[in-house]
Amino acid sequence: MNVVGEDLSEAETTEQLFEILSNRRRRYAVYALGQGEEDTVELGELARRIAAWETEQPPEQVSSTERKRVYTALQQSHLPKLADAGLVDYDERASVIHARPELEEYEVYMELVHGREIPWSHYYLGLSGVAVSLLLAVWVGAPPFSTLPDVVWMAALVAALTVSAAAHAYFSRGVELVADGTPPEVEIGPGETDD
Repeated sequence: MNVVGEDLSEAETTEQLFEILSNRRRRYAVYALGQGEEDTVELGELARRIAAWETEQPPEQVSSTERKRVYTALQQSHLPKLADAGLVDYDERASVIHARPELEEYEVYMELVHGREIPWSHYYLGLSGVAVSLLLAVWVGAPPFSTLPDVVWMAALVAALTVSAAAHAYFSRGVELVADGTPPEVEIGPGETDD
């Protein structure tokens, strides 16, 4: 599904996705707009929330200078990019932003990964590879896999999947945040800017 227009190729859409998410303020905006219970957000409130996340303080303690810096960057750069991508409707005159349904598709790419951790999607792909290899070894009767009954190997695979799913549910619970919480941060690397 093409989230930014029918005339773009998949490669162009992917490039636009990474361009959108390459900037921390745009990631914060995508997170805030996707988590909000209201369809429309006032630009000043969005700027205050993002400034609070950037300065690691409660929104009510954000200074007018900190809020204004974020407000200006959102108004001049980030919101027009999100609007051009078809993710939000941005009314400059009223200073309000309306999240479009396509914005939800971008949230999938904001999976929280710290340092040298691997994403859960890669973990499950690796687990599937191990399971297929194990099943093939059991099926052809390769030693030592032929010494135990097939049901034991199947039980081991089910146990591995169950433990993995439980761990995933436990760790994911820790990053599910309310709209006033801190957004998940995706590590992009050096050279990233806030503006």
